[in-house]
Amino acid sequence: MQKLEAHEVPLHKVFGSDYDFRIPDYQRPYAWEVEQAQQLLDDLVEALDRDSDEPYFLGSMVLVKSDGAADSEVIDGQQRLTTLTILLAIVRDLANPGGIRDSLGKMIVEQGDELLGLEAKPRLALRKRDQAFFRSYVQMPGRIGELVALSDGALKTDAQKAIRDNAKALRDALVERDEEARHRLVKMISARTFLVVVSTPNLASAHRIFSVMNARGLDLSPADIFKSKVIGELDDEYATRWDEAEVMLGRNDFADLFLYIRMIFAKERAKQDLMTEFPKQVLNQYLHGREAEFVDDVLVPYAEAYLQIRDFGYAATEKAERINSWFRRLAQIDNSDWLPPALWAVRHHGDDPDWLDGFFRKLERLAASMFIRRIYTTPRVIRYANLLRDLAAGHGLGSAAFELDADERADTVRQLDGALYLVQKTRKYVLLRLDEMLADSSGVTHDFPIITVEHVLPQQPKEGSRWRDDFTAEERVVWTHRLANLVLLNRSKNSQARNYDFADKKAKYFLSGKGVAAFPLTSQVLAHTEWTPAMLETRQKELLRTLAEEWKL
Repeated sequence: MQKLEAHEVPLHKVFGSDYDFRIPDYQRPYAWEVEQAQQLLDDLVEALDRDSDEPYFLGSMVLVKSDGAADSEVIDGQQRLTTLTILLAIVRDLANPGGIRDSLGKMIVEQGDELLGLEAKPRLALRKRDQAFFRSYVQMPGRIGELVALSDGALKTDAQKAIRDNAKALRDALVERDEEARHRLVKMISARTFLVVVSTPNLASAHRIFSVMNARGLDLSPADIFKSKVIGELDDEYATRWDEAEVMLGRNDFADLFLYIRMIFAKERAKQDLMTEFPKQVLNQYLHGREAEFVDDVLVPYAEAYLQIRDFGYAATEKAERINSWFRRLAQIDNSDWLPPALWAVRHHGDDPDWLDGFFRKLERLAASMFIRRIYTTPRVIRYANLLRDLAAGHGLGSAAFELDADERADTVRQLDGALYLVQKTRKYVLLRLDEMLADSSGVTHDFPIITVEHVLPQQPKEGSRWRDDFTAEERVVWTHRLANLVLLNRSKNSQARNYDFADKKAKYFLSGKGVAAFPLTSQVLAHTEWTPAMLETRQKELLRTLAEEWKL
């Protein structure tokens, strides 16, 4: 049997001589986005501010590593190790010579020892394609400033772009803190921040461990623990109601419901795990005599509200489909942070569809703007916490948290007016919302198994095509990926047809099998006889104006 070891290791030892980390070439490249890097820094700063002695755990890491050997092949943990290295390198380069700067340098690069025959080398080696770049700009002292100034053209891979973007975001955040604050942060990271390091000398064993650690089993969840505290004091009828709520949502969504209920009650971002916070912030006030009230007034109503939102199942004598359309739109956003205020609204105003229609119009506008601007978790959750406080205080639809200030509105428009196609997470959401607006129907839905985003002017028009006559190289750079040049299709892309000249593309590619484009946004293209830079400029203004009017930008 292969020997397996698991230890809680402080980061000053993780970035020490016991480990020589290597990312194997079969691993995916470094891919964390700015949002995730910023969130890591926020979590570390929050841990620092919360308690000067409490250990902070960053999660786990799985290695192929033989006992007593430093060589460590990283199976899980690459993203955190790389981002932490970037963070430490930024503080190193911002520090004065000596002291902290030298200590951080030793965490990032093994200094070597001539007497022992040890060569200096980085603690972390990325995949071969990106290692020289990472070593040169991050691990080598004094080059972070050059890294953040690199243009896109100087970056050969998506991983290098992610390294540049995350370094810039982290550096911008860290320069706002004075040197003493930065030093306190890295001291906390070094001494009382821990990773659980799981290692085994066999690759197959490491992959099995990784799979088990990331599988969602049926072990006891926090919800099961909370149930034991509540139902133990009640009769079987309440146990049945609890079980029915869990069956109705399914085990995983039922477990998530407690996260959302905690947020509704606490109206602040979680600082500790649910097992610690939920009793303090919610459950304890219902124990010792009010357990039935928790089931009747909290658990079951919020479970029913969650089911309506999740399954687009709101029912009313009027406006039901309008409300369900808001649920469908919000479900396309890549986070669930909007759910607590949505649950509160359905729980407390479920019998007032007019109020709900106004509420979800405002909530979708706020959520869409933060989605388009790529606002990361902490400020996003703070915004929804402010909204929950306003709702609890009775401000309702007049909550100031709904409002976008002038900078937020301008930034939203800037993002919409940029190279939208390249922002893969948001482009389809924007185009589907725009398509609804052009259809002049708040309840329009598209029930297609496939919806793709396509260019009219191709990304790479063939030599000799009409596209190269109508657009200069500079004009193609300006227009190819912008809103005016994008359409929706209810079919898979065709690599040959996408390069057709405009007339052929309309006739053979943009029409559905019945001869009519399925999307109003695409139908507009069919009305044009030519596709030129001047026409695109006019179309861009019209489409932006449509979005700006709907979202009050």
